[in-house]
Amino acid sequence: MSDLRVRFAPSPTGYLHIGGARTALFNYLLAKKEQGTFVLRIEDTDIERSTQESVDAILDAMSWLGLSCDEGPFYQTERFDLYRQKVQQLLDEGKAYPCYCTAEELDAKREEATKEGRKPKYDGTCRNLSGQSDAPHVVRFKLPDPDGEIGFVDRIKGAITVRNEELDDLIIQRTDGTPTYNLVVVIDDAEMGINLVIRGDDHINNTPRQIHLYRALGYEVPQFAHVPMILGDDKTRLSKRHGATSVMAYQEQGLLPEALINYLVRLGWSYGDEEIFSLDELVEKFSIDAVGRSAGVFNPDKLLWLNSHYIKTSDPAALAKLLLPFLTRQGIDPSGGPDLIAVIQGLQERSSTLVQMAEGAAFYYADQPEFNDKAAAKFLIEDNRTLFGELKSALEACSSYDEANLESALNSVIEKLGLKFGKVAQPLRAALTGGAPSPGIYELLEVLGQQRVVNRIDNALNRLN
Repeated sequence: MSDLRVRFAPSPTGYLHIGGARTALFNYLLAKKEQGTFVLRIEDTDIERSTQESVDAILDAMSWLGLSCDEGPFYQTERFDLYRQKVQQLLDEGKAYPCYCTAEELDAKREEATKEGRKPKYDGTCRNLSGQSDAPHVVRFKLPDPDGEIGFVDRIKGAITVRNEELDDLIIQRTDGTPTYNLVVVIDDAEMGINLVIRGDDHINNTPRQIHLYRALGYEVPQFAHVPMILGDDKTRLSKRHGATSVMAYQEQGLLPEALINYLVRLGWSYGDEEIFSLDELVEKFSIDAVGRSAGVFNPDKLLWLNSHYIKTSDPAALAKLLLPFLTRQGIDPSGGPDLIAVIQGLQERSSTLVQMAEGAAFYYADQPEFNDKAAAKFLIEDNRTLFGELKSALEACSSYDEANLESALNSVIEKLGLKFGKVAQPLRAALTGGAPSPGIYELLEVLGQQRVVNRIDNALNRLN
């Protein structure tokens, strides 16, 4: 075991989105590679917006992706006493102070500063007030050395330096006594021993403020690695207008977790020209130093390509378990029908998602197939009555449904009627499937089985125009 400790710390104010999942994945992979510790912390201090439903959604998404934590989940709402102690410590040491400025006063100050071309930050009105008051107030952190600067070396972005004059005395405790994000994240990361913070680069502006808080509280400052954001195909920040952004939405669309993991890791990380990685291979090869500085562009088509690859190469028995809920959603009960494993083997090559596979399986389990208009108009015609009759007789008499016997049965019809293979196989396929895409004709006959095949030819005969 190494001493590396990393964490993923989502806020339960909604689902686990794609960007958060990638951050969790990077933390997980590095912890596994270096035999460190991966901590999961639920940052639920935003009491008004945090919900148990969102907590469950995040945990379900992590579980589906296979990103198990070594410690946690921890909840910030269970640690309020600790945060209050730390706020009081800063007050007692003169590193924080109560601020009595009202929201209206602060808005007026910001507006005035903007008009005068100054940075609209807090002007320190209450910084040096003497005495205390019972009036409503927040607690602000007193920025040390306003004329100095703060710097750190980001594992992805490189060296970053910010002048303290660009910062202000940030609020660390609200009027209602609840702590703010910048305070609690510092306390939690320090108290939990997190020594590398991997997070989205939307947090990079908070880092200088947090480093000041680490030092003021007497904590060791961890390393930081800020991961670039994910953009849509129009190069703007990924949002709902680009399609699904929720991890579980992709599960509902029939993606495999392996495909999403593989795709997410490649949004910002590379390993030569390789595209396909198992989770074990990612653990072996991943390095935070190989994460690029530029934003990743989300490409749904590439994700579907990866998903089709994983469907094609997956064990059919494992796919059967994953497919069952999608079949149920389609109103399909595979029990008593053709063997599901055999059906899946016939669909793997032509399915990009489990939804598509379930739709492709529908005709196998229907009492009779639903004919599409094109197939009905082309094949359910009186001219095919003799052909369907001969096919029924030949396939009913077939001793066993293996490819050799089935080929012999179809050849007998071809020779008797003087037709080419396509003129026999295409109408037969339509009778069996209703015109739906399907595997090769012999495989199709074998999977459906003799009784279903004969019944479907009978149905075609009864429906001839």
